[in-house]
Amino acid sequence: MLSALIWFPIIGAAIVGFLPQTAPAKAARWISLVILGVTLILSIVAGFRFDATDATSQFQEVLPWIDSLGLNYQLGMDGLSLPLVILNGLLSWIAVYSTEPTIQRPRLYYVLLLLLNAGVAGAFLAENLLLFFLFYELELIPLYFLIAIWGGARRGYAATKFLIYTAVSGILILAAFLGVVWLSGAPSFEYDAIHTNLLSTTAQVILLALLLIGFGIKIPLVPLHTWLPDAHVEASTPISVLLAGVLLKLGTYGLLRFGLGLFPEAWSLLAPGLAAWAVVSVLYGAFTAIAQTDMKKMVAYSSIGHMGFILLAVAAATPISILGTVFQMISHGLISAMLFLLVGVVYQKTGTRDITVLRGLLNPERGMPIIGSLMVIGVMASAGIPGMMGFISEFLIFRGSFPVFPVQTLLCMVGTGLTAVYFLLLVNRTFFGRLPEQFANLPKVEWSDRVPAFVLAMLIVLLGVQPNWMVQWSETTTTALLSPNSAVATVPSLNLSAPSPNTHNP
Repeated sequence: MLSALIWFPIIGAAIVGFLPQTAPAKAARWISLVILGVTLILSIVAGFRFDATDATSQFQEVLPWIDSLGLNYQLGMDGLSLPLVILNGLLSWIAVYSTEPTIQRPRLYYVLLLLLNAGVAGAFLAENLLLFFLFYELELIPLYFLIAIWGGARRGYAATKFLIYTAVSGILILAAFLGVVWLSGAPSFEYDAIHTNLLSTTAQVILLALLLIGFGIKIPLVPLHTWLPDAHVEASTPISVLLAGVLLKLGTYGLLRFGLGLFPEAWSLLAPGLAAWAVVSVLYGAFTAIAQTDMKKMVAYSSIGHMGFILLAVAAATPISILGTVFQMISHGLISAMLFLLVGVVYQKTGTRDITVLRGLLNPERGMPIIGSLMVIGVMASAGIPGMMGFISEFLIFRGSFPVFPVQTLLCMVGTGLTAVYFLLLVNRTFFGRLPEQFANLPKVEWSDRVPAFVLAMLIVLLGVQPNWMVQWSETTTTALLSPNSAVATVPSLNLSAPSPNTHNP
């Protein structure tokens, strides 16, 4: 099953790539929709078959590959990777659906999207460090071309900057992986075969620092973030959906899996500094977002701030905060994807994303009232309004982090308030007021433009009202991720799953 999640999109990419030149342009789109639809269904089936009470890796597949290098084809799924794999499948399908049918060079475009989906899925499922690195680098190539070919006016600059930053990220991560295996004397790069407790504290701190910078570029954290706003502004709407919704999660996933998971002792030493780093990212992202006039840049900087919440939670390393990181990754993925979709519709119909120019788009007669209403839902979710996913994820993070880092948690909570400020500015300036004459005859917003945002809005509300539908997959795994000798302060677990007969569920 796990191999199908990777190789089915790769096979689909081969089919699309070898379509005859005489094939209609929409053939590539429909084949991609079918391939990704089947992949999404397979990942959901895996969720139904997943044993949420088992913290170990499930559906494992192991095939010998290059034994001399310790590289094996080893896949597995646990409560940390399962929600992210489903998120990858959902947003990849939405990205294909949201693509303009008249896009230039459709075969190459859909081939790259399918390869991107396969690379991300492989990274989330890999249980061999070198295999993870190969998939981590694989997604770099399609995304570079998707920005460089189908991006905006400065697409070459944005794509090259993304390529350089991500290449440096990969080099640092590979160096850390090679160091931990060689210094510890592990027989292979298999995750379970590595025992970092054999290393000196100094070696652990150095290797963890390499991972922190490498994954910090991908997340991204301040000051390693400058590639992200440029990439978002120049990327097309479907690519921005994938970039914010899925690609950034490779960094946070890496911090959890390989940072905290492999180096619990060194992590406890660096945790206070990481919490301070989280505060800087949260507040910088929020204040910079307030200063933006481009809707897309504002949403991009909001992502930087919200990724800082995850760093705070991982630094605290309590059962509740770690559970909150998983929920925040899925929450941010759905919310940011929805916001970028809606910004894309506004830009497509009005020709601008400048909030100093746009006005009155909520006008029920000549504006786009449904898009405006969905935008209000999206910004409310991002600001952590109760009843939506954003509230649950931020509550878990702050509840779990406060006993360990009270001051840093309170400062990050200020970032939540600032989220309401800049998104209120966006909604108020763009959708309220008198509709200018230049926007009096906007093209009609078709239902096909609204459906993806509707789907995401429903998921955001449903999982905000009933978070246990997702939490039950991850709680056992995230609790087991914390090493019993990690020396990081812990608080009692917040059990959101169904209580057993002898437990009290708060």
